[in-house]
Amino acid sequence: MKKVLFATASLIALGTTAPTFAADLAARPYTKAPPVIATVYNWSGFYIGINGGWGQSHDNRIFDPTGASFGSHDADGGTVGGQIGYRWQTGGWVFGLEAQGNWADFSGNSGNAFAPGNVVRSKTDAFGLFTGQIGYAWNNALFYVKGGAAVTDRNYQFVTAGALVSESGFDTRWGGTVGAGLEFGFAPNWSLGIEYDHIFEDRHGVTFISPAGFATTGFSSGGDTDLVTARLNYRFSGPTLARY
Repeated sequence: MKKVLFATASLIALGTTAPTFAADLAARPYTKAPPVIATVYNWSGFYIGINGGWGQSHDNRIFDPTGASFGSHDADGGTVGGQIGYRWQTGGWVFGLEAQGNWADFSGNSGNAFAPGNVVRSKTDAFGLFTGQIGYAWNNALFYVKGGAAVTDRNYQFVTAGALVSESGFDTRWGGTVGAGLEFGFAPNWSLGIEYDHIFEDRHGVTFISPAGFATTGFSSGGDTDLVTARLNYRFSGPTLARY
């Protein structure tokens, strides 16, 4: 009986002193939450890359003295090449300069309107683009437009019964170009994109040389080129930026 009374008294005493102990404890200090840090993709810096895709060049073969068309066709095929450039970013705006060089295999033919069974044929084997860029970036997504100068290396031929009758040789021509692209940064220094370009190349005079060495003038040919390429770039600059 004494043990029960002692235990009861102890519990009563503990209940009356517990609030006092709680009041003596120090208040928990307030700690400010750390700032939220958002990473911002950085498009500034030198870059180098590769590209590949498809292109199409137009050939409209004309005999200038009469204005008669010998044939008209689109020469298309694949292309692969590389690019090097520099971009700088201010806010969301991105500016850049780029040089691109590609091998190409854009080939095609059409029937010779004045020699049934014969064909006119053309091929583009290389081109280069030298452009300025302006774009806007949404973090790691960049849309840009571009424009500048272009150079193409093209060959024109007359073929009779499968045999080469005359050709222009590969003719290097300069013109203008415009384009647009969309690029995504998937790692701090790597980006992947797709681009469309149009090369302006007016019809121009062409001198054809036969296998025997005879030259024939009075013809003009040529036309614009369209390109669609996928691009992979590596940028030589720092990692993503931190924005608080």
